[in-house]
Amino acid sequence: MRSGSRSPLAPDRFPPLPPVAGARFATVAAEIRYRGRPDLALMAFEPGTAVAGVFTRSKTAGHPVLWCRRILPAGRARALIVNAGNANVFRGREGDAAVAAEAEAVAAALDCLPQEVFVASTGVIGERLPVEKITGRIRELAANLREEALAGVAQAILTTDTFAKGASARTEIGGVPVTIAGVAKGSGMIAPDMATMLAFLVTDARLPPPLLQGLLEPAVDRSFNAITVDGDTSTSDTVLLFATGRAQHGLPSGPEDPMLAAFRTALEAVMRDLACQIVRDGEGARKFVTIRVAGAVEERSARRIGLAIANSPLVKTAIAGEDANWGRIVMAVGKAGEPIDPARLSIAFGGHVVARDGRAVPDLDEAPVAAHLRGREVEIAVTVGEGPGVATVWTCDLTHGYIDINASYRS
Repeated sequence: MRSGSRSPLAPDRFPPLPPVAGARFATVAAEIRYRGRPDLALMAFEPGTAVAGVFTRSKTAGHPVLWCRRILPAGRARALIVNAGNANVFRGREGDAAVAAEAEAVAAALDCLPQEVFVASTGVIGERLPVEKITGRIRELAANLREEALAGVAQAILTTDTFAKGASARTEIGGVPVTIAGVAKGSGMIAPDMATMLAFLVTDARLPPPLLQGLLEPAVDRSFNAITVDGDTSTSDTVLLFATGRAQHGLPSGPEDPMLAAFRTALEAVMRDLACQIVRDGEGARKFVTIRVAGAVEERSARRIGLAIANSPLVKTAIAGEDANWGRIVMAVGKAGEPIDPARLSIAFGGHVVARDGRAVPDLDEAPVAAHLRGREVEIAVTVGEGPGVATVWTCDLTHGYIDINASYRS
């Protein structure tokens, strides 16, 4: 975790995370990079657990991501091993061998196949992973697995984060109670596809892998792919959803089956909660910004416009300076390259309209706008036409604190 105080945008407390039948967790201080704190976690699942995943689109993806991509099509998981402090990226055959050694050590401890062991790493890019510090602690982790220890995983995976991130929901499938619980990490190098972030979710739902993947991907688009801190895409982004199958509900026919309506809503809510916590822990962040775009030709176009606004250093620094410079939003909308109707372009801060139908509001009283921007929570609404496309994205302001943190990340 980075030095200094907890983010001013952090939740008041870490939420209670309920146990999920069929899943157990353990952590240990392996001193991979950090001292005096857990930095290695094991998640273990009962046989028959299904898994779905979404990973970074970076062309320099880390060795754990490459491994997970290869084994994901089988759709089955018995474990996840994850470390903080070293990302195991750009190390060639050595990096691949380290991941294989991790998977083999976990498989031996849990009596499963290496191809059923998912691997994730986060931290410094390009340095050798001291894999012996990981494989040497696997037996200890396996001996200490507990159902109620998911919160510990949230702590063990932190890097520059200032607080642990967790969320859960209780819902139902076909009238049968189902639990969803998840943890995440991330605070910098945050941009869609996805972010320098890890997110691991567990449910006791009984869902086959293709159906699980069909639920995860659209939920990622509306959560982890709708946040940005700095516009940079990491090498290690990983979202994994594990379904242990312990809930005794009927088998849905597909992701759009009506019996999954409550589950879809709950899953997306948990993921959106985790995604927004990542933004609230943005490096140097002092303001949490919600950007809503309406009137676009389609949802994807609205999201691209929203992210163009959210990623603009000029917009983000104006928010940091509490300056309602809506001209910078006009600029960002234009650079997105998406279809818009300039004569319908309207902009509002906190519900206070500053531009309407392609022009400034005459005789604008800026006092309520300024008051809104002085708060911790900033809302920007942009209408770009009369189309059906709407989207919401989340970001934070850009302060000198971001420079301070990243100028000394390795020291």
